[in-house]
Amino acid sequence: MRAAAPRPPPRLRRSLQQTGAAAAAAAAAAAGTGAGSGRGAMAEGEDLQTFTSIMDALVRISTSMKNMERELVCPVCKEMYKQPLALPCAHNVCHVCASEVLLQHGYLCCDPTSEPSSPAATPATRSPRLGRRAVPKPDRLDRLLKSGFGTYPGRKRGTVHPQTVSFPCPACQRDVDLGERGLGSLFRNLTLERVVERYRQTINISAAIMCQFCKPPQLEATKGCTECKSSFCNECFKLYHPWGTQKAQHEPTPPTLTFRPKGLMCPEHKEEVTHYCKTCQRLVCQLCRVRRTHTSHKITPVLSAYQALREKLTKSLAYILSSQDTVQTQIAELEETVKHTEVNGSQAKEEVSQLIQGLCAMLEEKRATLLQAIEECQQERLASLHCQIQEHQAMLENSGMVGYAQEVLKETDHPCFVQAAKQLHNRILRATDSLQSFRPAATASFSHFQLDVSRELKLLTDLAFIRAPEAPVIDTQRTYAYDQIFLCWRLPQHSPPAWHYTVEYRKTDTKAKGLKLWQRREEVRGTSALVEYLDTDSVYVLRVKGCNKAGFGEYSEDIYLHTPPAPVLNFFLDNRWGFNRDRLAISKDQRAVRSVPGIPMLFAAERLMTSCHLSIDLVIGDVAITQGKSYWACCVDPSSYLVKVGVGLESKLQEWFQVPQDVVSPRYDPDSGHDSGAEDTTVEAPPPYAFLTIGMGKILLSHGSALTSRDPNGCTVPLPPRIGICLDYEQGKVSFYDAVSFRELWECGVDCSGPVCPAFCFIGGGALHLQELVANKQERKVTIGGFAKLD
Repeated sequence: MRAAAPRPPPRLRRSLQQTGAAAAAAAAAAAGTGAGSGRGAMAEGEDLQTFTSIMDALVRISTSMKNMERELVCPVCKEMYKQPLALPCAHNVCHVCASEVLLQHGYLCCDPTSEPSSPAATPATRSPRLGRRAVPKPDRLDRLLKSGFGTYPGRKRGTVHPQTVSFPCPACQRDVDLGERGLGSLFRNLTLERVVERYRQTINISAAIMCQFCKPPQLEATKGCTECKSSFCNECFKLYHPWGTQKAQHEPTPPTLTFRPKGLMCPEHKEEVTHYCKTCQRLVCQLCRVRRTHTSHKITPVLSAYQALREKLTKSLAYILSSQDTVQTQIAELEETVKHTEVNGSQAKEEVSQLIQGLCAMLEEKRATLLQAIEECQQERLASLHCQIQEHQAMLENSGMVGYAQEVLKETDHPCFVQAAKQLHNRILRATDSLQSFRPAATASFSHFQLDVSRELKLLTDLAFIRAPEAPVIDTQRTYAYDQIFLCWRLPQHSPPAWHYTVEYRKTDTKAKGLKLWQRREEVRGTSALVEYLDTDSVYVLRVKGCNKAGFGEYSEDIYLHTPPAPVLNFFLDNRWGFNRDRLAISKDQRAVRSVPGIPMLFAAERLMTSCHLSIDLVIGDVAITQGKSYWACCVDPSSYLVKVGVGLESKLQEWFQVPQDVVSPRYDPDSGHDSGAEDTTVEAPPPYAFLTIGMGKILLSHGSALTSRDPNGCTVPLPPRIGICLDYEQGKVSFYDAVSFRELWECGVDCSGPVCPAFCFIGGGALHLQELVANKQERKVTIGGFAKLD
């Protein structure tokens, strides 16, 4: 059945009529006045241009409405929405369709045919789906209701206790929870109904709405009544709304096929919705607002929600309309991608077919070779067996050899007999031996020609397309940031191999408006890489992905690394002067030191019981800082008895070496938490030393520190894997960090009136080593962007 031709809307219809009248007037003027033929032709051209522009507008409107029709079609019945319900998943479905879907899934719903008594609900115009649906028999409904089933929408069959209703949304293919009330808890989408009605009127203008109360012939309806849910002509409206009655107060509306309530009503309390719950993202009425379910929820008036959503929708729509060129470009790119997909798909099919044909050809060639080997063996065996058969046939009584032997025995001439019998006797001996030790010349079994194709079958069974590498796993134990970032990763156990990797990183800046672009290191060979040229005191996010013949795999999880707060200072431990060689041992690379107390420590411990002092062993770095900010890190052995890390004035440290201090007098303890002279007088000058005390896997902090997570004693924290020290020479302060998370542990002032050196103290057994520069790692080389880099 062909659809009726679309007619223009009333405004455009009036414009066309005016245009036609103008054209007719222009034509009459041209026919009646010969002298004004030029002006008539000009007017006729202008009218034709106006008519053309109007028709172009009509075509654009019709095309727009046709394109919009996809948004107005129910995903279940594939027809235009009729009484659509708004699902919690932000999709819509007809009320009738929703009821049918729930019935198919074993839920009992209210009669979906209970629609307003309007022309749209009459048998002549109702959806044919309602006539096809089988209505449950009354006796069955009675049994269901008596068994405790309930009568509200969406109650599960055979269930006594209330339960939630799960609705399979046909649009997003997910199960949507409708609560215990089922469809009764859903709002009717009145806005969508209005859009559908306007679309019907635009596409189907010629279909006039007739009065429901006129006697034949019916007149065209001119008014509608929401209260009566009917459409009337002028006379019938006056007749059914007599003056002085309550119906006379009904407000007339334009005629329509679907009558809706004036406002959106709460499906539970049948009250007009007045607020919007931001927490539940649901419209609520006054009664819903005071319920416990919305206690402490963010509830705003519906007007505020309307203004906010309208503004957002307007901005989003304006952005889309202003980006039409971008949309067209992306559509062209997608169409080009479709073409490439078709071409590449065909090419991939051809390649697979060629590979399979190659395998088949190789199998066929192998098959011919194996069959040829079996055939040769078979012919050789048959020849041997046939020869053996002939030899045995010669031993038969009536055979030639036996008869010949019998005739030879009749010979009486001795020399002649010897000559003939000698040859015959050899043949008789071979036949006798063959008879006595009979054995077939060849076996009939071909078991050694069996093929074991289990491995090949497994390979063929496992034959599949090459998979891209899985997402790498970052090795957080080996990955760290120092002078550079050393990133280490591995592939999951059952992941396909990777030919090379791509490392991406970018700096995170919370103050920046947008995210910075990813920087990339491509074709990294191996499972580790260096990232250099980084900013200090910054946070970088890094990720890795592998690549093989199948392409790139998924990215690893992002890892965030904090760079040091200052440039890294590279130095070694000074082994030339000052330190006690009997109790301190410095490694050959001068980056590690161990306290070896031995016998002198035992003697010192014995003297300690007699009020003798126990000395502190000190070692310093081979550099002196005179400006700027510097950062370095070290690892302290958790089993160390007592270790102090920090800085000190070079002149004071030299005095220390000349006159070693003790650990008994708090006046000379270099720990800033128990430092000298503070108990006597207040000294404004900063101390010449600043040390952080570490012992037995703990860090001792002063009571003035601002640390939040302390142990019950309130003065110690666990020892991190690495300790970071940052010296600000101009500010005259030193900060101690957890070098893994870069959480500040403690900060204090230090005298920077002269050169300042890194210093380390030991009391008892202990060990530490300086953090090695990432740039000096000599594990193995990897290639980053075509250049050899140390890994």
